[in-house]
Amino acid sequence: VVGIGELRAAELPHLAPAEPAAKALLYVANAAEVDRKNPLAAKFKPGQTCATCAQINSPAGAWRPCKIFPGKLVSERGWCSVWAPKA
Repeated sequence: VVGIGELRAAELPHLAPAEPAAKALLYVANAAEVDRKNPLAAKFKPGQTCATCAQINSPAGAWRPCKIFPGKLVSERGWCSVWAPKA
């Protein structure tokens, strides 16, 4: 069963930063590209990435499912304004 879930996740499309939901939440596929001039990015700190976010749904992989963007994969190096630390 785990293998099937992993296969389905691998088949999901990557989230493009130009998509409306991604733009609204300032998603970037590389956290080094965060627009720090935007007020929504005020809480961004170096080291914050999708890989270190509580919203990520997979422990490993360059592209992973995220609770915020269902049906899409986000880059482990990415960031968005909903970033929250893992517990």
